[in-house]
Amino acid sequence: MALTVVGINHRGAPLDIRERIAYRATEVADALDALLAESGAREAVLLSTCNRTEIYLVESETDAVPAVWSELSTRLGTEASGYGYVRRDRDAVMHLFRVASGLDSMVLGEAQIHGQVRDAWEQCRARSGPVLNRLFQTSLSVAGRVRNETSVARGAASVSSAAVQIAKQIFGSLAGKRAMVLGAGEMAELALECLGDQGVRTSIVANRTFERAKEVAGRYGAVAMHYDECWTALADVDVLVCSTSAPHAVVLIDHVQPALDSRGDRPLCILDIAMPRDVDPAVGKLSNVFLYNLDDLQAVVSANLERRRAELPTAEQLIAAESGKYWDWVAGLVAVPVLTEMRARMDDLRARELADTMRRLQHLPPAERAAVEELSRTLMNKFLHEPTVRLRAAAANGRGLGVVDTARYLFGLEQAQPPQPPADDAAASKTRVAE
Repeated sequence: MALTVVGINHRGAPLDIRERIAYRATEVADALDALLAESGAREAVLLSTCNRTEIYLVESETDAVPAVWSELSTRLGTEASGYGYVRRDRDAVMHLFRVASGLDSMVLGEAQIHGQVRDAWEQCRARSGPVLNRLFQTSLSVAGRVRNETSVARGAASVSSAAVQIAKQIFGSLAGKRAMVLGAGEMAELALECLGDQGVRTSIVANRTFERAKEVAGRYGAVAMHYDECWTALADVDVLVCSTSAPHAVVLIDHVQPALDSRGDRPLCILDIAMPRDVDPAVGKLSNVFLYNLDDLQAVVSANLERRRAELPTAEQLIAAESGKYWDWVAGLVAVPVLTEMRARMDDLRARELADTMRRLQHLPPAERAAVEELSRTLMNKFLHEPTVRLRAAAANGRGLGVVDTARYLFGLEQAQPPQPPADDAAASKTRVAE
């Protein structure tokens, strides 16, 4: 048995490559069914996000990696392996734990990946099994510990999240507040997501292309508005996020001043995350307007990222320890059927030899014949006691897989059957793990 992950992520592939190999939710089941049939793998989970596509497999005797690269290359239209990586066994375990914890993300410590890993596992449960169920369940638990016991995920680590963090400092809480976003690009979408996470009641998306504004607004439960008509809405907005691609300032005093006249003393927070700037600096001098630009936000991001990086050694130690525990469990899971097979083989040999001997000892009374049979059982158990104890000990200290292979060879055992999940793991695998 081998545990393998084959993947492509933001570290080795540009966005256009990642977009072409990304899987929609409706494609996952068919893709895994075809891959399992072609590769002979026992279990599979597919994780596909904007920054990575990874296929986790439990292989049997056949190397499944070529089948995965063939599938991804067909999807990409060219050879995919040059963009990706393969991790096996302990390295595969460590990799998923780092991914779920946000340590392998484009933004260190980002929280969204935890939910994406959970959703991928849930979606692939019919193609998963005891080994991958335990792996993904443990990865979510490890990610929770990393978030709770370190500062790797604390503080804003993107410009959009920093903007929302600054807005919170002004209002105390954004729950029930109203926001408007100018622009409909990636930064604007992330800002909408962050605002929604903080409880913003109503969001408006305004863009020069109204159809694009409708598309983005629909994804985040916001209201689309024509760009030329959005200025009147400033009177009711608490936060304005500006993220257009305009080559010059688009938010001028003439746009903001009329809204201020009808706002009373309510503050207006303007977060300019565009380059070049969307907001005329003179707007920041107006009464009750709090204007922050990209330099202000980058300072917040840089400070938070430094704090996150300082926590990396602690997070890595935690992940290494939990990875060792998981791999010990895998080794023990593999050792159990080998021990069962070994004892069954030896008992069958004992029974055949005993039967042959008893045919020559038919003159013995029943009590003595029973004593001979008991002697055979006792001797077999004594002969197998030390190998059994040592095989279990090896599984517990992380050397189980190598010793298991040696035992198979020495005792001439056939390939053991795939391990079945213990009752408690089968029950646990049905339980949705909360973040």
